[in-house]
Amino acid sequence: MTHRPFSVWAPKARRVDFVAAGGRQPMDAAEGGWWRLRSDPPPGEIDYAFSLDGGEPLPDPRAPRLPQGVGGPARTVDHLAFAWSDARWQPPPLSSAIVYELHVGTFSAAGTFEGAIEHLGALAELGVTHVELMPVNSFPGARGWGYDGVGLFAPHEPYGGPEGLKRFVDAAHARGLAVLLDVVYNHLGPAGNHLARFGPYFTDRHRTPWGDALNLDGPGSDEVRRFLLDNALAWLRDYHVDGLRIDAVHALLDASATHFLAELRDAVDALVAQRGRHAVLVAESDLNDPRVVLPREAGGLGMDAQWSDDFHHALHALLTGERRGYYADFGRIAHLAKAFESVFVYDGGFAPHRGRRHGAPPRGLSAHRFLGYLQTHDQVGNRAFGERSAALLPPARLAMGAALVLLAPFVPMLFQGEEWAASSPFLYFTDHADPELGRAIREGRRREFPELHEGADDVPDPQAKESFERSRLDWSERAREPHAALLDWHRRLIALRRSIPALADGSPGAARVRFDETARWLCVARGPVRIACNLAAAEQWIPLQGEGRGSLQLAWPAPPAFSDGGVRLAPDGVAVVCMDA
Repeated sequence: MTHRPFSVWAPKARRVDFVAAGGRQPMDAAEGGWWRLRSDPPPGEIDYAFSLDGGEPLPDPRAPRLPQGVGGPARTVDHLAFAWSDARWQPPPLSSAIVYELHVGTFSAAGTFEGAIEHLGALAELGVTHVELMPVNSFPGARGWGYDGVGLFAPHEPYGGPEGLKRFVDAAHARGLAVLLDVVYNHLGPAGNHLARFGPYFTDRHRTPWGDALNLDGPGSDEVRRFLLDNALAWLRDYHVDGLRIDAVHALLDASATHFLAELRDAVDALVAQRGRHAVLVAESDLNDPRVVLPREAGGLGMDAQWSDDFHHALHALLTGERRGYYADFGRIAHLAKAFESVFVYDGGFAPHRGRRHGAPPRGLSAHRFLGYLQTHDQVGNRAFGERSAALLPPARLAMGAALVLLAPFVPMLFQGEEWAASSPFLYFTDHADPELGRAIREGRRREFPELHEGADDVPDPQAKESFERSRLDWSERAREPHAALLDWHRRLIALRRSIPALADGSPGAARVRFDETARWLCVARGPVRIACNLAAAEQWIPLQGEGRGSLQLAWPAPPAFSDGGVRLAPDGVAVVCMDA
């Protein structure tokens, strides 16, 4: 059955009442376990809920707005009332993108969509093309990452609700910025989650790290899948977002002949054909499985791109020297070289930390199918103390990491504040009203990554407001050193990527790497461009893989000396050279 306003799927209910304006109105049973109103409610904005079998009023699972939070009634939204100014907008292709991940609550002093709008000009000036919002659908409390969302259709009220999100997207488009939205379809949060009372949204046939999995392949799963598909299409249609980042697709446990992601791809393609506006799907996957981004026609799931954690782990472990946890599988220059040339470091070989073979080779796939990064909300926030790379590395190594990310064949992604080496951490924070749930989260956080961190007993309390406040960006840092120099470095790297066609090449073989594990140097070749990095503690000469001297494009910390087709770099030095034709 096609969903219509004031209808609800509750296949096991014997009676469903529509609750509004202090009264109850019985609903009629319809085909497939749906219930709908006998008559239309009064026009205009209305607060409402549903009662199952005479029980307490519950929010609509598809509530378009939750003005009182995830436990309160739903409120209607007239999506046709907003005056959009982006009628002629088309997002830039992902292949030319610079993606910028941000968290609305900590991105600005206000912590709202309006506060974020104030900084969109700075992102456009930096050279960003796509802004990726961490989840903004309703979640418990005022502050949180958004991955424990409950109201999947309702933008978080403390951020500005539906109207605020629309203004943000419209303002981004006016500045030439596309908007990607992070959505979570592998689990719901533990507080305010009433879906199981309405129908078989969850199943114990599969388990995830968060408990029972969403029911994507069991009895009743057709409507569960429809619920999620309608949610994805609503963000694209009603809020004009330009694409979705789908969280942890490896936890979408689905044994159907047509995987949920493939069905999502087909649904989005149909909407694109109808609206004439492009939209992309980006997956987060721990599988190193190229089928995630293989086109549907080739038997794949059809995602446009996926995050590439192997590249991150190889780069992070090399620059920081960390070897705990999953970083134990990385740390050699050879690992980073393989990531540059072959995307996955583990593409079928044995991964010691996992204790098994992992992955498959992404043969023939463009590097533009993969996002490359040094920092993300996960890789920063899932540290016990939320340390950014700026807290772990000196400015020279930050500059080196930026050059390797922004000039790589992958689609580059930055995490908010990375471009100026923001000093604020990005901690894990929550705002649950239930003290027992807060205590469980606090204790669970301390147990979560014991192999990655020492001093786990000192882990900041996620429930403490201070953890949230400490995570806010301080935009005034951009004018002070060393932040200003690193901001300028990022800006110049992005401009260089735009100006040299070879740096936009994502074809297989678009990056070639030479390195010396013992001497601690590497040189990445991207067409005529060479990115030379000295990871040693002493100055040394690094060959540039080409004839002639070449012309220096960028260098940190100082212009190096050229000689005999090479460059002499200081410790932790990096140089970008365009070789003579």
